[in-house]
Amino acid sequence: MTISISAAELELARFVQPGDAIMLGQACGEPTTLIEALIAQGQGIGGLDAFIATSFSGIFTPSTADAFRLSSMGAIGALRSMSKAHRLGVIPCHVEQVAPLIERGIIGCDVAMVQVSPADAQGNHSFGLISDYVQAAVAKAHVVIAEVNAQVPYTLGETLPASRIDVAVHVDRPPVEVMPAAISATDEAIARHCAEFIGDGAVIQTGVGAVPDAILRLLHDRKDLGVHSGMLGDGLVDLADAGVLTNARKEIDRGVSINGALIGTRRLYDFAHRNPSVRMTRTAYTHDSTVLAQLSRLVTVNSAMEVDLTGQVNAEQSGDMYLGGTGGQLDFVRAGVRSPGGHSIIALPATARGGTISKIVAALSGPVTTARSEVDIIVTEFGAAQLRGQPLAERARRMVAIAHPDFREALARAAHGIEQRGF
Repeated sequence: MTISISAAELELARFVQPGDAIMLGQACGEPTTLIEALIAQGQGIGGLDAFIATSFSGIFTPSTADAFRLSSMGAIGALRSMSKAHRLGVIPCHVEQVAPLIERGIIGCDVAMVQVSPADAQGNHSFGLISDYVQAAVAKAHVVIAEVNAQVPYTLGETLPASRIDVAVHVDRPPVEVMPAAISATDEAIARHCAEFIGDGAVIQTGVGAVPDAILRLLHDRKDLGVHSGMLGDGLVDLADAGVLTNARKEIDRGVSINGALIGTRRLYDFAHRNPSVRMTRTAYTHDSTVLAQLSRLVTVNSAMEVDLTGQVNAEQSGDMYLGGTGGQLDFVRAGVRSPGGHSIIALPATARGGTISKIVAALSGPVTTARSEVDIIVTEFGAAQLRGQPLAERARRMVAIAHPDFREALARAAHGIEQRGF
């Protein structure tokens, strides 16, 4: 039987045991009331571990880490402050792998804390703003604590029967929002090069942020665009308002935008509420290779910290700072390359830190997130380097051409070495 209580009545010690592993809903699906309770009460329970894939709430800070041990698949969003303070355990895995790791007990899940919408007439709650691994967490957990938020939209797709909830904590508060990023001239230049590869009938996968938003703004003259993505922002609404988002040419899920996470503002959430043209699905569908293989004209756009002259991509670490994560990049890179008429794009500015360092490098300073054998197109504000099928020496030449002019001479010397060796 479900216990229904208010946030003020929540005593976690009644439901959470010392040493429990807690799985948290992530991104804009963060159960913020439950997390606040965990921070306030976790120390008194003791020995707790918590996992969250990304966080944008700002609730997690180094000063709260003493209440539990926090781990993640990366340092995305507000988790960067935890990483910088060396208070975040990073588990290197792709987002698609999180659910199987939960199911097999490799990542512990004694308690699932999730955010859901109010129930429908049949007693089913929508997971609202996030799907990805939450179903796996709910299925594995001994205790399911759901933050039933009156302001969370009821999105179509993954649902949670009320009977599966052990503790329902009723709240009425705005869910986490991520404001659109300011678009710079550099972002616009990158977007223009990316948009050249996105034609009528394309199916788009992208993240959120200034470059994705800038790309989507350039597509309002296209016809019959589709979406199959792990996450979507407010740009989805802009495409729909422009009349170009029809999903009409997709081989599967025709007429429907497939997505795993809504990361944006109230405008996006209201658009998705009971909208039959948007379906929220778990990563076993959004990122699955057999599903993605059915889509033609799939164009995937992902980001990076740095890319070397041969096309190796680092999307995780900058020197001694862990700032990103593996996410779903490799799944979508492979899918875009293999899709008939499709492309895979890695987009990044040519420099960082006010132009003082190049993001096109002779050798990576961090791990290889995506191997050079998988890469298709690298884009900076200076152009697009099409690398697929090219010898290493030609790759290096093309990468130098899209680097910032201030760094091309040094990179050209490194490229000459590759040309001389052939590798």
